Amino acid sequence: AVLKKRLVKLVVNFLFYFRTDEAEPIGALLLEHCRITKEEENVFSISFVEEPERKYCFECDSEEQCQEWIEALKRASYEFMRRSLIFYRNEIQKMTGKDPLEQYGISEEARFQLGTYKQ
Repeated sequence: AVLKKRLVKLVVNFLFYFRTDEAEPIGALLLEHCRITKEEENVFSISFVEEPERKYCFECDSEEQCQEWIEALKRASYEFMRRSLIFYRNEIQKMTGKDPLEQYGISEEARFQLGTYKQ
């Protein structure tokens, strides 16, 4: 394993990584169909369903920072956001009797289907 110091920036569901002395990213990880795993005290990893043998490890300055990154990355996927939308849409509809998305032209027939992907 080769360890390299990188700066990272999370933008929606992309984790961009930078060399410490450059402003432009040198790459990005699309956080879909991935597994975020706590490895050691200040270390977590990201692996992907398509390439389970390849693992990206990240070391944080503290245990608290590590937990914050893990939680943020788990909430960053499209699938998580879609499940949240479905849940809150249903909860609001139960409370008000109205579909909150109807005003945006999304009718009752336009249902969001959850994927069958399991982590």
